[in-house]
Formats: sequence, C-alpha cells, structure tokens
Amino acid sequence: MAAGKREHVTSAEAGAPAGYTAIPVKLSEKQQSPHYLYVKEHKVREGTDTTYPPNRTLFVLNIPPYCTKACLFRLFSCCSSVQYVNVCEKPGPREKPEAPKSKFFNLKTVLGFRVAYVVFKNPAGVQAAKSLSLQGPHVISSESHPVKTGIHKWIARYAASVVDPAELKAEVDAFMQTYDKKIAEEEAKAKKEEGIPDEEGWVKVTRKGRRPGLPRTEAASLRVLEREKRKRARKELLNFYAWQHRETKRENIAQLRKKFEEDKQRIALMRAQRKFRPY
Repeated sequence: MAAGKREHVTSAEAGAPAGYTAIPVKLSEKQQSPHYLYVKEHKVREGTDTTYPPNRTLFVLNIPPYCTKACLFRLFSCCSSVQYVNVCEKPGPREKPEAPKSKFFNLKTVLGFRVAYVVFKNPAGVQAAKSLSLQGPHVISSESHPVKTGIHKWIARYAASVVDPAELKAEVDAFMQTYDKKIAEEEAKAKKEEGIPDEEGWVKVTRKGRRPGLPRTEAASLRVLEREKRKRARKELLNFYAWQHRETKRENIAQLRKKFEEDKQRIALMRAQRKFRPY
C-alpha cells in the first residue's frame, strides 16, 4: 500500500449511518475501490413480536445485487456458525411460509440493493462480525466460489427460467392434492356442525350453492352480491339526468306516432280489400 495512505477507514468515513459498522467488500481482486456493507445488531422494542432471535441476529444494509445469500453465508461463517440468512427487499418481519415455496409460480425477483438478516447459532457471532471492519476488503467472488455477473448471469437466469414439464406436473399434482384435502376437511367440518347450536344457542344457517349438500362459500356469496349491485346501479343510472328523461319521452312519442300511422294504413288497406267491385 502506498506510503501516507491509511489502511483502515472508519465507519463514519465510509458513509455508515449512525450506530452501524462498515465492512469493506470487493467483488474480485481486480476491483480497486471497495464496497461497504453496513451492519448492526438487530434489536426490537420489548414486547414486540419478532421472528428473529434476539442477541443472535445481525442486520445488514447496502447489499449490492451481485452479493447473494450464499455470499453472505460464506462471509459471516468465518465469525461463527450461521444458522440461516434471509435477504429481502426492505426491513420487516420474516414471513412464515405456510406452504412450500413454488418453483414456477408467484416468483418475485428483488432488483437493486437489498437488506439481510444473518442469524448466528451463538451470540458471539454478532460481535465477531462487527470486527470484520478492522480487516482488509473481503473478496466476494473467488475461484472456488465464483459469482456470476454480466452475460454469464443472464445466461444462467435464462437457463433457470426454462420449465421442466415433469417438475411442473409434479408440483401441480401436489398442489391439487393439498387443495382437495383442504376442501374435503372443510366440507366434513361444515356437515358436522350443521344444525348444532353455538354457545349462545344460535344455529348457523347456510345458503346452499349449486352443488347439493354443500354450503355456499363466503367468496361466492360476495360475487353474487356484487353482480346484483352492479345490475342495480345500471338501472339507477339509466335515466339519471334530465336530458335523458326528455330523450326517452321523445322516443316513446315518436314510436307511438309511427305505430299509429302504420295502424291507419293497415286499416285503410283492409277496408279497400273489402269493397265490392262488380266489374
């Protein structure tokens, strides 16, 4: 390193927000200027429900697009054993997946800079991660773990977007089996509770749908009400303005006059046909 140049840059000089520690990283050895990740211990107010364990979670800001979840896992694994890493678009509680994530549907790609929550297996990992700021820039991409960028990243993304029919069919079949099982449980529960009064003595009466023996769902009832509301609104707005009333009256009068003239001509023709003509 050149003479007169400091080896360490403080967090404030690296542009870190108050309370954060700046960790220098580089995509590769060829990169001259480092990029800074801003980290701090994740804390929430007492009594607030959190999905991340206290004293073991590190909150990371300013994550560049090329830095993947695997890169963060490798970077902080040198401090302590990492339990899991959650990368998201913005700070917030971790979503608890009720069902396995789909490989083909409802895919959301987060573009640009992101944030992450790194959960260690023991609390010492958080303090050890902050000490990475005292070391030189950490290289994200290496020969053993290369990070794809540019056209290589686009090619890999395109290859991953090609759907395998067998995998797609297996996922759809598994989803339909779960859905059919859920519907069967709901039908059995509704049939079991039919006619049984609740704690206050009320008996729930459901309107039957097209399928006999099954109660109409709330979503179907809402759709029917919405259709009736739209139909009623169309009728109410048909003669809403005064000029619409005048035009309707004119059209009715014109129709009556036209029909009157047609009736006169028809009666005259009938009389002419009944007239006696000896020659």
